[in-house]
Amino acid sequence: MRAAATDVRERLGFGGEPEQPVALEAIELREPRIAPPPALAAICSQHRYDRVSHALGKAYRDVVRGMRGEFDNPPDVVARPRDEAEVESVLAWCAEAGAAAIPYGGGTSVVGGVEPRLGDEYAGAVSVDLGALDRVLEVDPVSSAARIQAGALGPALEEQLAAHGLTLRHFPQSFEYSSLGGWIATRAGGHFATRLTRIDDLVESVRAIAPSGEWESRRLPGSGAGPSPDRMLIGSEGILGVITEAWVRVRPRPTHKLSVGVAFESFAAGAEAVRELAQSGLDPANCRLLDPGEAGLTHAAPAGKAMLVLGFESAHHPVDALIEIAIEAARGHGGEPGEVRGKQASGGRDAVGAWRHAFLAAPYLRDTLACCGVISDTFETAITWDRFADFHATVSETARRAVAEVTGAPPAGEGAPIFGCRFTHVYPDGPAPYFTILAPVRRGSEVAQWDEIKAAVSDAVIAAGGTITHHHAVGRDHRPWYDRQRPDRFADALGAAKRELDPNAVLNPGVLIDP
Repeated sequence: MRAAATDVRERLGFGGEPEQPVALEAIELREPRIAPPPALAAICSQHRYDRVSHALGKAYRDVVRGMRGEFDNPPDVVARPRDEAEVESVLAWCAEAGAAAIPYGGGTSVVGGVEPRLGDEYAGAVSVDLGALDRVLEVDPVSSAARIQAGALGPALEEQLAAHGLTLRHFPQSFEYSSLGGWIATRAGGHFATRLTRIDDLVESVRAIAPSGEWESRRLPGSGAGPSPDRMLIGSEGILGVITEAWVRVRPRPTHKLSVGVAFESFAAGAEAVRELAQSGLDPANCRLLDPGEAGLTHAAPAGKAMLVLGFESAHHPVDALIEIAIEAARGHGGEPGEVRGKQASGGRDAVGAWRHAFLAAPYLRDTLACCGVISDTFETAITWDRFADFHATVSETARRAVAEVTGAPPAGEGAPIFGCRFTHVYPDGPAPYFTILAPVRRGSEVAQWDEIKAAVSDAVIAAGGTITHHHAVGRDHRPWYDRQRPDRFADALGAAKRELDPNAVLNPGVLIDP
């Protein structure tokens, strides 16, 4: 950590000596308010480590509080059901005991989705960890689909599919520690930038256990029979049932891959090129546009240049012609392509390799940066192309002003905050901008500073017509702005569904709607 702190200061121009995290045994942890019944004792734990490790997600504010030993809302019990019958038993016990049940997949929520922040009306909180439900149960090679349990983490899921020569092709940045059920519950977005990148596009049917009983959508390639039941579970964030398994669309693993970095004089010029590509029907696997700040931070482009990370892949045919057409389109907007590579460099030897290395490392650096006194956070949204330019300018300026006011950091020069923006996903009608902030922080008040910055930027996003989240979900942190975004009548309808499926309101209270 001390070596990393030196690198942080040299690279960013700010950051201090690393802070020693509080040891597990030194954490002041509230005593459990409830205890599991004897019938569930074999799958339940009240050990300190289990309660602490299920108390927070992975947002910046979670990392800081965890480092300081601030676990104000630990679950009273961690349950690890091994099958659906045990899920049913846990939910029945929660309803009887007046306890909240918080579904837990990989714990990678960055929006307070797994933290048991509850009111006094609950006797306690039970974290329902689905890690034991981690198998690929069935593969249908004819229909290119697989039935997979919800607790399967990304690597285990892909390893099991690889035995059949298949892949789900869903790689969120949290891939190593997040689960299929979590992806479905939060409408996760994968690494690929266009077409079939969201988990929504990959789900064939979903099965869940609610306090009122099980429910499952029929497995179909498509249906026009009313509102889709599985679409209600996708994005439900655990308030309508505990997702236990799903049939998902899989595909052969790709064998043809090409990538190239394309430099632009400005982010605006790159955005026009990306809009053409998104509307062209070429469907590149990767189409990430980095502004000069983001490109400079990741060493993906020369100083002052924006960079488009462009890639194509296929399991069936060469993609040389596709990437050449895309390069010509980029050239039409002033793009300067680098060398086309058949395999992405992993050590940062070219623009694509440098960006890929930084992208994969980013989640693992957050703890280090937090310990060194650096705010490291992101916020993501989506907006239509016709409003993008004004939206980007407004939100960027709001973020810069908020960071300056809250942290007191200089606006420019040595020690100034670093801002960046990239497109994570692009659609024919608009991009999903992803903003990054790195700034020095006043130690001891990190969470309060983060809250102020988060509120200012979120207000600007909603006021300018964007969504409060593109793929990070709502959780508890985004609730105030989600309430402004979604129609009131829809909230009423969602509340009616929850009353039917979860009459005692035990499932993840405070997420999406009030109990």
